[in-house]
Amino acid sequence: MDQINQTDRGAQMRALESQQFDLLVIGGGITGAGVARDAAMRGLSVALIEAQDFASGTSSRSSKMIHGGLRYLVAGDISVVKESASERAILHRIAPHLAQKTPYVIPTSNGRSKLILRAALWAYERLGGVERNDFHEAWSLDELKKNEPLIATAGLNGAVVYPEFLTDDARLTVATVRSAVAHGACVSTYLSAVKIRREDHFEVQARSTLPGDTGEVVLRASAVVNAAGPWVDAVCGLEQEQAPRLALSRGVHLVFKHQDLPVHNTVVMRTHDARRIFAVPLGDYTYIGTTDDYHPESEYWPPVTERDVSYLLAGTRQVMPEANLTPDNIVSVWSGIRPLVADGSGRASKELSRKDEVWVSSSGMLSVGGGKLSAYRAMAERIVDQVVEANGLTAAPCQTAEVSLPGGNTATALSGDWDAAAMERIQRLYGSEAQQVVGSTSTAAALVAAEVNHAVLSEGALRLEDYWARRSSRAWFDEQAGLPILAQAASAMGALLHWDATREAAEIENCLAIDAASRAGFANQHFVEDTTDAHRKAS
Repeated sequence: MDQINQTDRGAQMRALESQQFDLLVIGGGITGAGVARDAAMRGLSVALIEAQDFASGTSSRSSKMIHGGLRYLVAGDISVVKESASERAILHRIAPHLAQKTPYVIPTSNGRSKLILRAALWAYERLGGVERNDFHEAWSLDELKKNEPLIATAGLNGAVVYPEFLTDDARLTVATVRSAVAHGACVSTYLSAVKIRREDHFEVQARSTLPGDTGEVVLRASAVVNAAGPWVDAVCGLEQEQAPRLALSRGVHLVFKHQDLPVHNTVVMRTHDARRIFAVPLGDYTYIGTTDDYHPESEYWPPVTERDVSYLLAGTRQVMPEANLTPDNIVSVWSGIRPLVADGSGRASKELSRKDEVWVSSSGMLSVGGGKLSAYRAMAERIVDQVVEANGLTAAPCQTAEVSLPGGNTATALSGDWDAAAMERIQRLYGSEAQQVVGSTSTAAALVAAEVNHAVLSEGALRLEDYWARRSSRAWFDEQAGLPILAQAASAMGALLHWDATREAAEIENCLAIDAASRAGFANQHFVEDTTDAHRKAS
């Protein structure tokens, strides 16, 4: 069974303490999920713990893109280009609902710039083994005007268009954990590592962070992988004091109704400080992002500032002035922390490598920093290879590229009286499980309860924000940021998790507070267009 059901917390804790595992993974983001899945599929006994919810940090706050690695071609990193393109194709095969093609439109200003971009893409397509039907194309100025009428065309001569892939990062993480569970992994959210020591084997003391739960467990394992994302340095410190290895960077995205920013494809926009931001259509919404500034704190809900909003709006207005976007048009925002590996150069965060790096402590614990969502599966394969070799474990070869993730089988038509937007959303979130999730429901109100039931009983949701922000993405892509459905969702979750009225109210208040805090830095502020380079680098 690939279901994650955490409703019996006591049984879950007993299972974690019942054996010595081959591998304990600390961190339930996409890296930890990928490592747990790979190791479990090779026949290792695996446990995974996460201090909050699956994907509660970086892995639900990315730009939600599976990039093919074109940017690495410019840097001459051919191996990364090949890996990124290959991994993109693999994910599309094992989870097509979580890797949907979206054409990238890059406006060009003259024949030379168009030729240079096309030459790079020709090289990329051949090095990356891109299928012919995914080759790029060039648009004339008339084609650009026709296909993306919102783009101001003064000074342009057309565009170059090529496909990338759009994902739901949180659901990709949860699906990966579910696959790990299906192959025998034992997992738990809201369980934070508080102490790590090793003699003959690792012993990791962990404490519950779930409201009202004060339980503690001690997990035993032959090997430990620290995949805690922005909290990697903190987990390293549980074992021994050491200098930080990470340089944290904050990225912000803004969501608008699609009618306010009606792009048909993903539009790549060049900003005044030589960065590129995106306008991405998704169902009834369009989001723009991202910023890239150093951020000193490893926070679950990092702030969104007036400067962030001003920067993204200015970049969008420059390319699509007729959109006339203002902060009042913002439906929702998200802000996430990238766990980049510091190089001591003092360079701007946008210039730091996104490559993953693994280091080993004196006790043998592996810690992972950096890395890209696009290559999570290949990164996990390398890490598990290292774990197996370093610990003399017996393991089968990696199989993660061949086995579909939950929801990744051939989808069937969805029955019920759904409008086109609702049907597209349901199938995009749940893939081949869509009909199983919605059952016989055919109304928006019944759909919330059906989704909550699936989130709790099959996807391990334990708090209202788990469903609102990560299982359903309603916090980002729903009317009024999904706030109107909170009471109904809390009632449905409460029935499954035995909440009383006080706990339901507290869960609702937690989500309202998250939404309010995300807007506090820019709500009711006076905005001016950001045309300086002040956003380039924060020290």
